[in-house]
Amino acid sequence: MDKTKTAERRGFFRIDDEVNLFYKKIDEKQVSEPHHVSDNVLNSCSLSTALEIVSKDSAMQLHRLEKILPDVADYLRLIETKIDLLAQAIVMQGHQFKDSETRNVNISASGMAFNCEEMLKEGDYLEIKMLLVSSMAVIVTYGRVVYCRKSQTNDGKFPYFVGVDFTNMKDDDRELLIKYAVKKQLQQIREKQQDINKS
Repeated sequence: MDKTKTAERRGFFRIDDEVNLFYKKIDEKQVSEPHHVSDNVLNSCSLSTALEIVSKDSAMQLHRLEKILPDVADYLRLIETKIDLLAQAIVMQGHQFKDSETRNVNISASGMAFNCEEMLKEGDYLEIKMLLVSSMAVIVTYGRVVYCRKSQTNDGKFPYFVGVDFTNMKDDDRELLIKYAVKKQLQQIREKQQDINKS
């Protein structure tokens, strides 16, 4: 890896988080095929990103409307909540995520580390689907295993700990992860500060 890529990787925020994760081993040739992951899946995954952009625009409009017609603004917020709930249902059904697949991970826009149930080899390629639970955003990408070792948590279900570098990630998804990690880190800092203030 060249110095530029190393510096770029170090520049990404890394956070500990809980995600709903599904992965499977694939052949390296599939990673180089630009449309291996189906367009339907990618379009579904873009739903979270698109909704986030629209929500930012609508928030500005609602703020203006609230001063003139507060009742209408409240009603539109309720509609927005309904849309969010429907989007969440579509995401959950479309990707067949299960509560049992939720696990703790260390993640950034360049890669992730997580406990897994099987021994993977360095250089293995994975197709990864993950649901960022706290934001209901879905990301589908490829990853290359950079290490796999026995977990130190003595977890019978997930005896191994694996590190993965993301490869061929869509720019929109990488941008989503960057924003998510920054937001999550700020939230964690605020929570720590509140705990200090309480004590």
